[in-house]
Amino acid sequence: MHFLAAINWGFVASGFVVGSLVGLTGVGGGSLMTPVLILLFGVQPVAAVGTDLLYAAATKTAGSLMHGVNRTIEWKVVRRLALGSVPAATLTLAILHGLGIESARANVLVSHVLAIALLITAAALFFRKRLLAFYADRVGVLDGRRTRNFTILTGAILGVLVSSTSVGAGALGVTALVILYPELPVARLVGSDIAHAVPLTLVAGAGHWLLGNINPAMLGMLLMGSVPGIILGSTLAPRIPEQTLRRLLAIVLLLAAVKLAL
Repeated sequence: MHFLAAINWGFVASGFVVGSLVGLTGVGGGSLMTPVLILLFGVQPVAAVGTDLLYAAATKTAGSLMHGVNRTIEWKVVRRLALGSVPAATLTLAILHGLGIESARANVLVSHVLAIALLITAAALFFRKRLLAFYADRVGVLDGRRTRNFTILTGAILGVLVSSTSVGAGALGVTALVILYPELPVARLVGSDIAHAVPLTLVAGAGHWLLGNINPAMLGMLLMGSVPGIILGSTLAPRIPEQTLRRLLAIVLLLAAVKLAL
């Protein structure tokens, strides 16, 4: 009974809702959980990002195992992304440490970068088909060397965004991979993006942990809700129109971005 009394069921419920949305849409983990922790529970932005990164690492690991079993991971793409993202995440964490991880300045910076990342993610969700069509018309198919270089650059951009805001690995990562690898099945691109998120969120989360920026109790309560939520969302996903869910998620991200920017 003492254990149950110590649980903050708001964190558990938030983990369940966000986990369900990730299972339904494939995106929304960092995009939703970090703003929820900041706006609903008053968690400091830097602490919210750090805790959410390890939350994402745990959930993405489970997703990677499933994709690995189903052979829907393109490991060449994962390696290229990690080649850019891991060094970029490490550098970003060093910059945050230099600012003073507990300082008001660092929290303000993270809040504004998070708001921008949410706006970009929402745009990627809203205009994904148009972006792909525009790219196909104007750029076409890249050669192998340019594809490799742009993949590494994409990883670097994701490394900065994910380590500073925990946002970007889902909607932005998949959208970029669809553009760069149009010949690959979407399932393999999604699986590759999820597999890449594991080392990225682990490195970024470990960095925040070393900086004393993780709340283990809060992390545990979030995972209590997210595990059954992901299972439920994955089960219901084939029965709900994906476009409807993505538009709803984009609207939520826009509202959260406006609130953070104010």
